[in-house]
Amino acid sequence: MAIKMVALDLDGTTLNSDGKISDRTRATLEEAGRQGVHIVVSTGRSYLSLPVQAKSIDAIEYAITSNGAHINIMKTGEAIYNDFLSEKAVYKVAELARSLDTKIEIFVDGRAYIDAEYYDHIKKYGCSYRNAEYVLWSRTPVPDIIGSLIENKHKIENVNFCFRSIPDLEKARPQVEMIPEATITSSFANNLEVGGPNTSKKTALKALMSMLDVKREELMCCGDAPNDIEMIEFAGLGVAVGNAWGGTKSHADHITGTNDEDGVAMAIEKFVLNK
Repeated sequence: MAIKMVALDLDGTTLNSDGKISDRTRATLEEAGRQGVHIVVSTGRSYLSLPVQAKSIDAIEYAITSNGAHINIMKTGEAIYNDFLSEKAVYKVAELARSLDTKIEIFVDGRAYIDAEYYDHIKKYGCSYRNAEYVLWSRTPVPDIIGSLIENKHKIENVNFCFRSIPDLEKARPQVEMIPEATITSSFANNLEVGGPNTSKKTALKALMSMLDVKREELMCCGDAPNDIEMIEFAGLGVAVGNAWGGTKSHADHITGTNDEDGVAMAIEKFVLNK
């Protein structure tokens, strides 16, 4: 059966190591769009953290953001689907944020917020486990991140626990995974992300597919990280890029090239454009 929807993770998948969409990938997306295929970004980023380059590609109609908390119309940012953390989960997150050796970021109204002290530290010293330039561009500093969390408790899209080391993360993991009424995933090695009780890229995709009358076997998903596994398994055709990690490849039907080899373009050319 022909592919009618392509859902693409961004970081480590559609974006290369420079954080860009290559000319080949852009051309492939535009050709698929001209053939009537729905192109959907499916990312852990908030809407306002999406790269300008992605928003400039007319073929990308929708963006699933904050790991599935929202479905946004790509051009306007209008949210047509929402799933937030429960108040119970928010208060448990606040408790853990105070007790654990970690930093948190919160996603509210399509924007990512970070504690001002943590922001200034990254600005001065950089960050050993993530792209400091991206953090400084995409995060808005606030003086009291836990206070902001509580203040916005009814509209928290996502909370990102950031750990300095993998051992620190693994030590804290059991406590984070016990947060009630929440889903826990990860988009890079040093983080744990907390979403609402039904928040996932897969769940948001199912909602969008229902709106657009797309069947499961007509869906292709491509990703690189543990937060992509559910949608890769769900898709009629699940694709992992060659640089995928965290066991993601074992859940895919097909392994394509890496994000620096235009792996997304290769998969679309092969399975959608039949080149």
